[in-house]
Amino acid sequence: MTWVRRNRPLLLVLVACLGLAAWINLPLWQELGGSDARAQALPVAPAFRAGQRVLMLSPHPDDETLCCAGMIQQARRAGAEVFVVWVTPGDGFEFDAALTERSLRPGPAGLRELGNARADEARRAAAVLGVDEAHTFMLGYPDGGLSRLFTVNYARPFVSPRTGAQAVYVRGALTPGHPFTGQALEADLNSVLGRVRPDVVLAPAPQDFHADHHTLSYVAVRLMAARGQVDRLRFWVVHGGLEWPLPKGLHLREPLTVPPRARNLPWQRVPLDAAQVDVKLRAVRAYGTQTRVLGRFMEAFVRSNELLSPQSLPDAPGPVSTGGERDVRGLPGR
Repeated sequence: MTWVRRNRPLLLVLVACLGLAAWINLPLWQELGGSDARAQALPVAPAFRAGQRVLMLSPHPDDETLCCAGMIQQARRAGAEVFVVWVTPGDGFEFDAALTERSLRPGPAGLRELGNARADEARRAAAVLGVDEAHTFMLGYPDGGLSRLFTVNYARPFVSPRTGAQAVYVRGALTPGHPFTGQALEADLNSVLGRVRPDVVLAPAPQDFHADHHTLSYVAVRLMAARGQVDRLRFWVVHGGLEWPLPKGLHLREPLTVPPRARNLPWQRVPLDAAQVDVKLRAVRAYGTQTRVLGRFMEAFVRSNELLSPQSLPDAPGPVSTGGERDVRGLPGR
């Protein structure tokens, strides 16, 4: 690609900086308990059961696969029904749109097209995992804007600075034209909860670095508490800090280690067999718009286990953030 060739020095510098950051952070990551031994010693999570209704809350297309592709397969194998809701279409990742448009300054139209492309990828990845399209919901709210929706834009529409949109536009959305407000998003989530009636809700933990993730966590806790069902929540992390998970790239036989930002949670491990790992890798690679930029990061989640916590807060007080960490996918609009 002409754009890549022209900007190769800049891309090489970026890759080198990310590699150096990971190398510098490795000793601290190990010191904080992110070791293979600790991961292997975690208790095994309770198995899914026939007849359960499992709802996956995914802030962006690909989060459901990175955190929980193995769990989704295991739930279906056990006879549970699995549903996936994507809250945003991932239309704010400007690095990706820059490659798509071959421009250093992708415009709003290109970012909206990226949102539609990622929504299509999400449905393909769900199909790889065996989730029926009728069990999926694309809400289409602004990537990188969820915290605004539940603060200053709870009632007044938010205008996305990336796409220029102020209402749901993505193809196949649950409620096309809904304004970008916290009220509208909350109504859509309540609608999905009412239709699915989940026994288990897989949600991002509040310790997750990405603002969309921890905002969705707070909203999920509030909505489930209003239903008297907060005990049905189970938590996961994708943006765990300190370049987690390390090492990057494919390490199929290695365990996924405890994320430093959430090291005090009562983690449980979900062991995956070889077939489940293979399907997870295929689902990850269904996100072609993402893997061409973040492939080594995304493939680092394809391990011999996944992690789940029955609580969003530790039993004993302790720091949530290690301080000073950076996560490339935690940047606004990733």
